[in-house]
Amino acid sequence: QVQLVESGGGLVQAGGSLRLSCAAAGRTFDGHSMGWFRQAPGKEREFVAAITWRGGGAIAYADSVQGRFTISKDNAKNTVYLQMNSLTPEDAAVYYCAAQEVYRGGYRFTVAYDSWGQGTQVTVSS
Repeated sequence: QVQLVESGGGLVQAGGSLRLSCAAAGRTFDGHSMGWFRQAPGKEREFVAAITWRGGGAIAYADSVQGRFTISKDNAKNTVYLQMNSLTPEDAAVYYCAAQEVYRGGYRFTVAYDSWGQGTQVTVSS
């Protein structure tokens, strides 16, 4: 498993933007994909976005963030990013990045991922 360290969370007003980063530490990540999930209080962890690690990077988004969030990667820095624009209070949650070493048939399910970061809090004030 690879160690994942998120950063970039914080407090932002509705309509604002934040950029989250997730760095893979300990070794170079060369697995299948990396993703972002989020979990609000009292709710299940939900898929946000994913990107394949090799090649051009195929991308998937949850419907709720399509057009507002952008996932990207820098293989040389072993880092995946999540640019979040037009934030609403409904986006407030702890955001987690995850790494999928071998493709298990999907991006949207937590069980597909092998490693998880510790999470970073995103708070959106109305």
